[in-house]
Amino acid sequence: MSVRELVVLGTASQVPTRHRNHNGYLLRWDGEGILFDPGEGTQRQMLRAGVAAHDIDRICVTHFHGDHSLGLAGVIQRINLDQVPHPVTAHYPASGQRFFERLRYATAYRETVRLAEAPVTADGILAETPSYTLEARRLDHPVESFGYRLTEPDGRRMLPERLAAHGIKGPDVGRIQREGALGGVTLEDVSEVRRGQRFAFVMDTRLCDGAYELAEGCDMLVIESTFLEEDRGLATDHGHLTAGQAARVARDAGVRHLVLTHFSQRYSEPEEFERQARAAGFEGELSVARDLVRAPVPKREV
Repeated sequence: MSVRELVVLGTASQVPTRHRNHNGYLLRWDGEGILFDPGEGTQRQMLRAGVAAHDIDRICVTHFHGDHSLGLAGVIQRINLDQVPHPVTAHYPASGQRFFERLRYATAYRETVRLAEAPVTADGILAETPSYTLEARRLDHPVESFGYRLTEPDGRRMLPERLAAHGIKGPDVGRIQREGALGGVTLEDVSEVRRGQRFAFVMDTRLCDGAYELAEGCDMLVIESTFLEEDRGLATDHGHLTAGQAARVARDAGVRHLVLTHFSQRYSEPEEFERQARAAGFEGELSVARDLVRAPVPKREV
């Protein structure tokens, strides 16, 4: 059975706290693992969350501020120490190539794994697999930053009443699915589109088109909400979102499950983030992220 879930490794913004590690998020998607924004301490959080180096197939870095990337050195060395048997691909802003190289070779170690560098230069598709298409969109932050989005290919849902009306049953159901037509009846005649699942990861940014494009129609949106509404001016000055702004992105984009994260150390009560998100009009499933928590990606809509 395929597993699609988010494993939260850290939720703090610039400064970690006693209860919040720097950023780190692993998305499990059908046996593949995508590690987003490994901040300092990610390797230890992986251990606590039961995430192994072998679970990582891709690393996606939104930008090169320390709370989103300082853990790269340890994670990359752990991948090599554990001799992960498959290649790992790293996506990150091309403008930060020098930072990636410094982190990759921060200290001496023996390279045993093929780590493919795939810097992001512009909006667009980064990778296509049978399970998903990975895309990037530019965000609005003082340093170049990209958000990421996974889209599962659409499938088809068979409609029993239409199959019965055309007298298609038993092995012929599988045959029309494989071949696309049977005795003058097309697959489209007896089925409908089943939209694939969608996941987006939006970190440090002001409100911008890229954030909305990434969030559009997502089953799960992981998005920064560094500040509360009373500090909206600080959010704008530093290139961040408030809980209310993040919730409005999710509301307008039709998101099903909103995950708020990347909290400033100035706040100690997570309940206020949820209250302000609800006040902004988001009515779907809402989580205020906590370290070492797992959240399943919502099942496909019926």
